[in-house]
Amino acid sequence: MERTRTVRWHDAAATAEAAGTMAGLDFLHEMIAGRLPGPPIGALLGFSLEEVEHGRAVFSFAPGEEHYNPIGSVHGGVCATLLDSAAGCAVHTTLPRGTAYTSLDLSTRFLRPITLDTGKVRAIGTVISQGRRTALAEAGLYDDRDRLLAHATSTCMLFPVG
Repeated sequence: MERTRTVRWHDAAATAEAAGTMAGLDFLHEMIAGRLPGPPIGALLGFSLEEVEHGRAVFSFAPGEEHYNPIGSVHGGVCATLLDSAAGCAVHTTLPRGTAYTSLDLSTRFLRPITLDTGKVRAIGTVISQGRRTALAEAGLYDDRDRLLAHATSTCMLFPVG
């Protein structure tokens, strides 16, 4: 049976512009509070930023059929996107105003299949090490019983905005 899904999001340009005007942690707090819209990728995949503190970011995600690969589990690319978001936003929480980041690499390990029966999952990212030009972060994807479903490490490049 055919299914449909409608996705709505806000223009990403205004949010991206705001990112360069405030410290990373303040920016992400504004997003969680709803004063800045979340990124379009969150609307597309159905995940959201739930909490942040210095060096840590947590996303939540409820898997749906629209996330499935051909063999009936959530596609690894969806999991990698969640892990990349959690690791990257953990780095973002540490950045001063006028500094941005981008992922240089992402190494992922998928440990358990994720299906509708898995229920809501959390991606928790933490900063491991940070220098002037790069930061290393890790992220884990957990089910509601705190079982590790997937893990990633990421190196992010730090650079001035504007």
